[in-house]
Amino acid sequence: MVVNGRPLKRMKRRVTADLCDFLTFPSGFESPRGPFRSNIKVFLTEHALFPPPSTLFPHLMTWQISFRVGDMTEGLDSTPAVVSLDIVEEDVAKSRSVYCDHCRVVGWSGHPVCCKRYHFIIKADGNSIGGYHKPCTCCGDVLHVSELRCKTCNHATTMDDVEDWVYHQLEDTSHLLHGVVHANGYGHLLRVNGREGGSRILSGCHIMDFWDRLCKTLVVRKVSVMDVSKKYGLEYRLLHAITKGHPWYGNWGYEFGAGSFAMTLDTYKSAVETLSNIPLSMFLSQGRKPRCRLQDIIVLYQSLSDHELLNIRDLFCYLIRLIHDAHKSPSKVEDSTSKKHHTCTVISSSWNKSDVERVEDAMLRVLRAVSGSTWVSWRALRGAVCKVASPELLDHCLKELGGKVAADGLTVCTRCNPNSGAFEYRLEPGNPPSNGITVGIGSSPVISPSEESLMLDLKFLYECLLYPRTILSYGTEATREHAINSSEKLLDCKQFVKEYPVENVSSNTNASVICLLCNVEIMDQMEEIAPSNPVELVIIPSNATVSDLKLEVSKAFQEVYLMYKRFQAEEIVGYSGVDDSTQVKLLLGSTEFVVVKGRCPGKSSLSKFRMERGMERWTVDCRCGAKDDDGERMLACDVCNVWQHTRCSGIPDWDSVPAKFVCHGCIVKSSA
Repeated sequence: MVVNGRPLKRMKRRVTADLCDFLTFPSGFESPRGPFRSNIKVFLTEHALFPPPSTLFPHLMTWQISFRVGDMTEGLDSTPAVVSLDIVEEDVAKSRSVYCDHCRVVGWSGHPVCCKRYHFIIKADGNSIGGYHKPCTCCGDVLHVSELRCKTCNHATTMDDVEDWVYHQLEDTSHLLHGVVHANGYGHLLRVNGREGGSRILSGCHIMDFWDRLCKTLVVRKVSVMDVSKKYGLEYRLLHAITKGHPWYGNWGYEFGAGSFAMTLDTYKSAVETLSNIPLSMFLSQGRKPRCRLQDIIVLYQSLSDHELLNIRDLFCYLIRLIHDAHKSPSKVEDSTSKKHHTCTVISSSWNKSDVERVEDAMLRVLRAVSGSTWVSWRALRGAVCKVASPELLDHCLKELGGKVAADGLTVCTRCNPNSGAFEYRLEPGNPPSNGITVGIGSSPVISPSEESLMLDLKFLYECLLYPRTILSYGTEATREHAINSSEKLLDCKQFVKEYPVENVSSNTNASVICLLCNVEIMDQMEEIAPSNPVELVIIPSNATVSDLKLEVSKAFQEVYLMYKRFQAEEIVGYSGVDDSTQVKLLLGSTEFVVVKGRCPGKSSLSKFRMERGMERWTVDCRCGAKDDDGERMLACDVCNVWQHTRCSGIPDWDSVPAKFVCHGCIVKSSA
């Protein structure tokens, strides 16, 4: 990644006692005091391995911190695993990508362009940016990036090739962690890859805990994340919203940030509640029609659960709990499914013992009639005896059927079909097998799904009940459309934001200093649209004068933003006639926010850094209500040049875009 002129000294693997613990860092260390722009410098000086003075690319500098990962082991020697955090300081003015697309789509496109961006990266296990090694493009041999000629094949590598490789490292999707924070403290969490993403020792929760502690320590202000995560091969932002009411990142305080297609927080919450609370009874009331697979699966898990499953949220929560337990230990699934057996052994008052025996005898006759080793599915067996008793009694008997012994000594065995995920029955001679096909207590084993069958059922239910393109009938067509609409809204909401309160900074300071949140205005502003500057925290001594305040505000904005490189503060708004020697504490009293006016000599040369949205001026006015870029596909009208979503304009994909696109508004105007 960052390419320094010589390799860093390799850390001895056996020396791990002095390394910080990844699972607790930076707990135990005194947090820097002040804004992010100053905290990051103190943090790197105190904790990171300093880079060599000579560099190939001075606009990309890397520091590294190595950690041991708790008491987890790596290999057979029981050596604590070691991971490295690389911090890359990027000089934005010299970068290939001056503007930040992530700021643009989350609603921060009006911010001025910052001077620095800091990348926090943990590479995939076994790799480290700090090694600075890359493969030769000719023979594939590994060489240090400062070596411009391969020792094996003598192939010459150009500086452009090396720089391409460096930037490719910043875009690598295999990183376990990749977060970027601008000098003003606004950042973006770009990548989290836990065990499902290829990590051998770090889970997604471990990485998120570390990232959150790091942001708090550095006093990061806001962090956005685009949630496109998948789990079990499914869109996790939809699945997690249904089960928990918020995205997975919400476990660390990330909340609704910016919704696509003009979505609001209230719309998001409404969609979550609408879809989560759809009653399961809606799918089970089909009159005398034979049950379908969806109904069979719902009834099965209702019978296995130790509590009532009334709606979609209950069903998915229970299923995910079973998957989690099965992944940890198969025996835990037995515990969770057998709880129902403990609590439901009492026969309903409307059934007597003879009713149950009559149904069981009918089921056993059906199984005897099946020749050889053929398995009979839950659905087929239930259908064969559907006229014998009520649906509730049939489900009760099916659940208790495994392990029953027939009069001729044959025993009912059960299994979960590895292909279809359906539960099946057949008669076998002898006692019930003890190989996990059936589990339970006493003489009435309870069916226990395998992890594979649980996964199959989860994906099937997700497609039938949640995913908008495959949702099945919801009783009435209107109800189904309502469910599809709610599901689409949850999928459209990808941007989530966590805000770290600025008040925490001022509370950490002592009485010998004054903390002020400051903003600036440029005198004689000529541009039609002024940038929306986030306030900057300025800390001055308690005896500081107005002149000192102007100097510190100028330094702060010069340090953070490229367009303010030459900014010179001239007056405090509301106090223009005050002498510069006046003490700030006497002038402002308890005021915590001030605006300072000033000038930027020769600012025209820096105008391209005015906003993260770039130099382009666009207008978004879509039929959905969107007024700014939200990252979704848009198209400009060839008549009025106003941008609109392709989806809202009835264009399903790019192949369907007409040679000349005219928006709905222009069509109405022309027809009038």
